[in-house]
Amino acid sequence: MKKFIYLLPVLVALVSGCFNNQNSVPAPDPSGTFTGEFRRISKAADQSIDTLKATIKVVIQPGTGYHVLGDTTTVHAGSKGHYGINGNGIMFVDSTYSATSSSTKTHLNGEYLFIYNGSVFQMVRNSGDTLSLQYDLKKTN
Repeated sequence: MKKFIYLLPVLVALVSGCFNNQNSVPAPDPSGTFTGEFRRISKAADQSIDTLKATIKVVIQPGTGYHVLGDTTTVHAGSKGHYGINGNGIMFVDSTYSATSSSTKTHLNGEYLFIYNGSVFQMVRNSGDTLSLQYDLKKTN
């Protein structure tokens, strides 16, 4: 059951791509202020699952960039930089991220699968079956 919960965002993204409605209007690219929950789900060598959560705010401004605010003290770092969208993928390049840093906080950096319907914005990035970074956000403006 835990494995199903771990893979749920990926399954939702894959299944949503199977629906083909010729009359549908494409979803807009995410833009504005989004608030919600970030989850970092990791699986240890002994198969135990650890979930860390934080309430964050992500501001996405086309042509300008993005930044992360909110609870950035322990789990998620304050991030800012540029992004690009390609289909159902969104790539974040965090100008504050350093690969040599000893910080254990997660940065919004790298490529994510996303779903956006104009009000709900969900992103997921998996690293094998040991790490999942999930964002469940709602548009607030």
